[in-house]
Amino acid sequence: MSTFRVDEHASNYIVSSCTRPDPVVNAVIADTQELGDLYEMLTPVEQAGFLTVLAKTMAPRTVIDIGTFTGLSAMCFARGLAPGGRVYTCDVTEDWIHIARRHWDAAGVSGQIQFVLGPARTTLPKIVRDGEADLVFVDADKLSYPQYVETAARLLRSGGLLILDNVLLNGTVFAPEQVEDELRRYAAETMREVNAKLAVDERFETVMLPFADGVTLARRL
Repeated sequence: MSTFRVDEHASNYIVSSCTRPDPVVNAVIADTQELGDLYEMLTPVEQAGFLTVLAKTMAPRTVIDIGTFTGLSAMCFARGLAPGGRVYTCDVTEDWIHIARRHWDAAGVSGQIQFVLGPARTTLPKIVRDGEADLVFVDADKLSYPQYVETAARLLRSGGLLILDNVLLNGTVFAPEQVEDELRRYAAETMREVNAKLAVDERFETVMLPFADGVTLARRL
């Protein structure tokens, strides 16, 4: 068995080997870069391509997107919806929704996306019935991932897909005790526990992919 570390050079090569992002995706990236340090919250371009292809392959009718930010992931999913499908994207702030909506309009998918303001675990169950969701994507507060997994387990249909982003947390999950910052250490400990529990969770069939900052796919049984 061989392994390979994805450094910056390798990451650039991977991006160059993917289908080029279209002008709308590039515009989301450019506008988010203007937010400064917050740019690191944006879904990486290669991951955006992955989510788009995955959605187009699945053709879901009901998608839950936890963590709206500037709207890239919601747009990716909306581009692959089945006819009449809908993306419910949730965030605890409206600070960047104006950016998201501008690009959803440009992509022609704003009619398929509904923004939900408030904590996902309390707002989404009021909108989506248990067992209705085809796909749940989580890219939000890392300390709340345990609650997000439970919410997803309830809302996903059998055969539906849970996607967790940032499951490697820049490698801090390998040795959380070595992280000096208390909040980042707690986040790493939480994510490591989520990863361990999901791997043996009998409700899911799980695989972790080591690209971007780590992505876990868990199929609801």
